[in-house]
Amino acid sequence: MISEVARAATPLLLATIGEIYAERSGVLNLGVEGMMILGASLAFLVANVTSNIYLAILLASLAGSMLALIHAFFSISLKANQVISGLALSMLGIGMSSIIGRSMIGVPLEVGIESFAQNTAIALPIFLSIFSWFLLFKTRLGIKIRACGDDPEAASSAGVNVRLIRYACVAIGGALAGLAGAYLSLFYTRMWIENMTAGMGWIAISLTIFSLWNPLLALIGAYLFGMLRILQYSLQPLGISAPLLMTIPYITVILTFITLHIKKFRKFARAPAALGKPS
Repeated sequence: MISEVARAATPLLLATIGEIYAERSGVLNLGVEGMMILGASLAFLVANVTSNIYLAILLASLAGSMLALIHAFFSISLKANQVISGLALSMLGIGMSSIIGRSMIGVPLEVGIESFAQNTAIALPIFLSIFSWFLLFKTRLGIKIRACGDDPEAASSAGVNVRLIRYACVAIGGALAGLAGAYLSLFYTRMWIENMTAGMGWIAISLTIFSLWNPLLALIGAYLFGMLRILQYSLQPLGISAPLLMTIPYITVILTFITLHIKKFRKFARAPAALGKPS
């Protein structure tokens, strides 16, 4: 049971940590779903063609990062609406994954994966959540990142290169989303299924808010959501409706976004004051 929860939580945690970096710097990226599924399709293709899962993981991360940089260009350099840009990014990633994965539907993964790689894939996001918490809240770089998300004008006056930090954080977020997608297709399902992310990117965005933009709380939240996913299968024999159970995570997403627009909640959660606002 614990191992199943960990496997279900891993892609959520990776994508959530990435989104925390982006949002802490002040950039809202709603394209997580697109970056994840692009990473999943590309990783599966490369792994089956080259029989090298490490190359597949690397290219999936790079693809997610490159896709995120498109969003960064529009939202940071061109100061476009971040919601529209993020939604467009999500659709772009889904469309690209459909083209890449068209010939791979139902094809099993032909590469063997060592137990060391499997254990590392689960342990890595746990380490990243601890490391990211330390970086964001205990280092000078973390102070700069949070300053960009809270008051970019003041940060710029203090000599902080706001654009550079925002670009870097968005790119990191994309790389981790691509990595999350690679985990899904290479370690979790071990096959390509169209639309296999099934809303996980949106759940990751919700978890970012639920965790109060704190990587350690994201670790707890991801494992709670992972448990919910497992419970969908465990409770079905008891006569509990599967469709009803499947809606629980998405209801949580809707409620989270509603609460984000409540001023009292934003103040309590200490949301990045400049989140979604072009600098």
